[in-house]
Amino acid sequence: MRLLLIRHGQTKDNVEGNIGTAIPGPPLTALGRQQAAAIPAALAGERIDAIYASTMTRAQLTAEPLAEALGIPVRVIEGVHEIGGGELEGKSDQESIRAYMSTIFSWWNDFGARIPGGEDGNEFYGRYTAAIGRIAAEHTGTVVVVSHGAAIRTWASWSSQNVDAAFSRAHELPNTAMIVVEGSPETGWVTTHWDGEPVGGAALEDATAIDPTGEAD
Repeated sequence: MRLLLIRHGQTKDNVEGNIGTAIPGPPLTALGRQQAAAIPAALAGERIDAIYASTMTRAQLTAEPLAEALGIPVRVIEGVHEIGGGELEGKSDQESIRAYMSTIFSWWNDFGARIPGGEDGNEFYGRYTAAIGRIAAEHTGTVVVVSHGAAIRTWASWSSQNVDAAFSRAHELPNTAMIVVEGSPETGWVTTHWDGEPVGGAALEDATAIDPTGEAD
């Protein structure tokens, strides 16, 4: 199967550089709505079997224009929400951002490392992989999953046979950018596409935003 892992559109937290991982979280900004509205045209050549979104408001709002264009529902699924910030939730200072992202990148070597008051690598990978497994049990074609910056980058990088830590750290994932992985839970996954700009084009990217979960390390 093919998984089109699309990051949600822009939120206030992305603009201000806040670590925002609490559910349900904020809605989209005006730019975020434009980014979401551009997704149907950008994916017009895809034969999409289903659309899933996380339990967070911004992911569901991002998925809605595509669902309306295709006439299929957005299916909300547990497990693909953002990596929990714990005690760092709502913070935007460099020390907090460094603590959050450096812990996530350390999972390449130590799954037991824990974000202060938040998740460790085993917990994150376990719940995200389980959600993808539930999706794969129902579909064999192309499926859209609208999820979150750190979560998509981390799961796709770790799960893909052809992506390593250095690649993950060096490649950003701005709002509504997309990573495509192909395979199955049984055979494993390969990343076939990693987009460095919104699916609707670079004009929809906010270069002034402070967005730690989407930027390259």
